Amino acid sequence: MAEAEVKSNIYALRTTANREDQVMDFVTSNARKKGLEVYAVIRPHGMRGYIFLESASKTDAEQAAFNVPYARGILPAEIDYKEIEHMLEQVKREVNIKKNDIVEIISGPFKRENAKITRIDKAKEEVVVELLEAAVPIPITVKMDAVKVIRRDSNDEEEEAAGGNKGGMAQGPLGIPPKK
Repeated sequence: MAEAEVKSNIYALRTTANREDQVMDFVTSNARKKGLEVYAVIRPHGMRGYIFLESASKTDAEQAAFNVPYARGILPAEIDYKEIEHMLEQVKREVNIKKNDIVEIISGPFKRENAKITRIDKAKEEVVVELLEAAVPIPITVKMDAVKVIRRDSNDEEEEAAGGNKGGMAQGPLGIPPKK
């Protein structure tokens, strides 16, 4: 048995800025209550004031958005998937940042400060850094694109080649040699 190919169209719904989540909830519940053929309600990343509806027809999309608070109306033109694809699919980039790298923060309130990478969150594309010039090391979370690698921690490569322990010395839990 071959499944029938369902033709769906994508329509843009204009909303009040920063109310996209509420409009999505209202549109979704409206579509369910009315039994409309709305297949997906999408909030594009980084685009305020619009959500996208994937539906069988423009009428279904309009009915789903009818009388929804903060909804400003369906745009007249149908949206091609290729136009919005870059907003929907996250492209994973290879990260060239490692733990203990020395980086310069290139944007934000700590611009031009040097810091050391303490943790990397590839899923969120964020790094946790500690400022080098700070009197007290405070972990700061910044986006990966807000840092630029100045130099690699050369101990990492030596450590990996030696199989772990730096210089073969015994170390305590904090990486400090124990007192004799």
